[in-house]
Amino acid sequence: MRILILQHIKIEDPGFIKDLMIKDGAELTTIELDEGEKIPTDVSKFDAMFCMGGPMDTWMEKEHPWLVSEKKAIKEFVVNLKKPYLGFCLGCQLLGEVVGGKVVKSKNPEIGMLNINFSENKNTDPLFSKFPEKITSLQWHSYEVQDLENNKDITLLASSPETKYQIFKYQNHAYGIQFHIEVKDTTVNDWGCVPEYKAALENQLGEGALEKFDKAAQENMQKMNNYSKILYSNFKSDILKK
Repeated sequence: MRILILQHIKIEDPGFIKDLMIKDGAELTTIELDEGEKIPTDVSKFDAMFCMGGPMDTWMEKEHPWLVSEKKAIKEFVVNLKKPYLGFCLGCQLLGEVVGGKVVKSKNPEIGMLNINFSENKNTDPLFSKFPEKITSLQWHSYEVQDLENNKDITLLASSPETKYQIFKYQNHAYGIQFHIEVKDTTVNDWGCVPEYKAALENQLGEGALEKFDKAAQENMQKMNNYSKILYSNFKSDILKK
């Protein structure tokens, strides 16, 4: 199992899911785009692509020119090659843009441990059918995907009160997940060291919010880890093996 991981900041890797992949003996190739590493020219040799979050936004191509080549690589992998893809947060937004949606500033940022509600489409989805109707998970974003309604290849799987496309899939092999169930015990404090993340957190929840956020995340960590196990297990058995 050869997995290509696109990262936009070193501390945002696949987290708990990465631990599961390593335990499985998966061959992981991590490209640290923000450090100037290049995506392999031939992405067809990989079985799946994981695209992670980051402090930048999809439209920041002048500040981060590698976003242009990243979008091309995602399009090649997902649209042309039709290979398995999981995108979290920024990775969700990049997928949304690649398949014809728009990424816009959210009316209200979603930062904290918040609820995500699944649609009826969940019940027949290979990744999420075993999830409960509602989960609580970590959110840390100010932008979101919109305007996918007219794309017949898109299935909406979950929403929140603020964000319609919390989970969507393109055809049956590529998924955008706006929130973070891949997190580990150290995640909130690690991300709190990133100036952009810390500022967004304090703007939304006030000074001293990091400690409260971390406490809430720890209280929900076991459930999020269990969701990650289900997601990864189903991804291996039902998406990768097709």
